[in-house]
Amino acid sequence: MGSRLLAVSNTYNCHDPDQRRRGIAAAVRAVRRGTLVVMPTDTVYGLGCDAFSSEAVAALLAAKGRGRDLPVPVLVGSVSTLSGVSVQTGGVVSDLVEAFWPGGLTLVCRQQPSLHWDLGDAGGTVAVRMPLHPVAIEVLRETGPMAVSSANRSGRPPARSGEQARDQLGEVVSVYLDSDPTDDDVPSTIVDVTGPVPRVLRDGAVSLDLIREVVPETVAAVPSP
Repeated sequence: MGSRLLAVSNTYNCHDPDQRRRGIAAAVRAVRRGTLVVMPTDTVYGLGCDAFSSEAVAALLAAKGRGRDLPVPVLVGSVSTLSGVSVQTGGVVSDLVEAFWPGGLTLVCRQQPSLHWDLGDAGGTVAVRMPLHPVAIEVLRETGPMAVSSANRSGRPPARSGEQARDQLGEVVSVYLDSDPTDDDVPSTIVDVTGPVPRVLRDGAVSLDLIREVVPETVAAVPSP
């Protein structure tokens, strides 16, 4: 990891309008220069960077202590951005997006083949979500798609506040955007829509029952042996 990705961290209280404005601007600048930021989402706090910077994504994985075998998801700031990252936008995908975006549902789709990014060993897929949080949306609408994972070291609980994230990640993150603590540490539900039927890969914020109200043929997660 190059020295360009190391910076003195700044924390902004997004309850204060002036700090929120300055913090979002600082986060956008940090993403554009290839450094890491922490921001609130509607599930847990997220550690994010420019999705198109392989160096920044590598720094994100290193900060978490995580390998390439678990690719980094992508957050987007609008539903219309989905077509820019995924070749799948109609049918089941459209139904799930209409029902649960913005919100706690991540969709694993076949990515656009023209994209030049390296999110890990994703095998031509991308895990994408639009979060339901105004601070995250403001950042994403300025930066475009961001690679975002939970703001914690691997093996430790996901951060529910900016303070918890900073305790785990420290100065490797350039900007911390702090808002209300999340209600719990439940992450988004992940559903793979690349196969013949949607398949739950991780249980989370959106229940299987709710998903089956929209797409009844959805297959439940298979427990590990």
